[in-house]
Amino acid sequence: MSDALNALVALLGLEEIEENLFRGHSQDLGLPQLFGGQVLGQALSAATQTVDAERQVHSLHGYFLRPGDPHRPVVYQVDAVRDGASFTTRRVTAIQKGRPIFFCSASFHGSEQSMAHQMAMPEVTHPEDLDSDPSARLERFPGHPIEFLHLGDEAETGQPSRKRLWFRLTGDMPDDPALHRYLLAYSSDFNLLTTALVPHGITFRDPRLQIASLDHALWFHHDVKINDWLLYDMDSPWAGGARGFARGSIYDRDGRLVASTPQEGLPRLRS
Repeated sequence: MSDALNALVALLGLEEIEENLFRGHSQDLGLPQLFGGQVLGQALSAATQTVDAERQVHSLHGYFLRPGDPHRPVVYQVDAVRDGASFTTRRVTAIQKGRPIFFCSASFHGSEQSMAHQMAMPEVTHPEDLDSDPSARLERFPGHPIEFLHLGDEAETGQPSRKRLWFRLTGDMPDDPALHRYLLAYSSDFNLLTTALVPHGITFRDPRLQIASLDHALWFHHDVKINDWLLYDMDSPWAGGARGFARGSIYDRDGRLVASTPQEGLPRLRS
């Protein structure tokens, strides 16, 4: 793995300091508070380490309670709520300075065969063909392994605003389904809430903008390869009262719907 990807994998690895108690280092991305995706990924990592390896997370529901400090470690307390015949449930509380900053519930399920269907992936330009798409834009962060291929934003009156992009973590990774799910949880927090800004002509870097996640949920439908391109199809059907709502569908390059996610956040303009 590259140094940047190795550092991100280590960030989500966590240190077990007592039974059902873990500690994670923090990452400073230059934001005013701790990046929400870090807490999502680390909380899922903590929960997973207390669950039988034959069961994989299928849903995660979390609430951000206080801004986290990117310069301090985070302690994760796992409550083993239930170990059932088919499903396992965990509750995780993230703590800094003796106070909870985030909590979530996660549900785990073993593999079963059943009836199946999915919504089709939208027709978009694939990463290999982006040279033919003048609206496509590549975005990278210095020293970070994630990269985005933006396909353009849409804001039509009376319709949900939309963002579509491909993303991946660059580099070779172990073939560990749990690790790829931690990293998908981490990555899912990029770009989603800002979909609610599109109709208003406001960007994430606007100095008047105060923006923060309030809650985040994630459903995992299939195993995923986070170091191969994934399509993130996001829309925002509503914003108001200093809150914005966005939802996303994540597809692999073969068109499988691998995950779904909604998020509500605080997009507040200061005068």
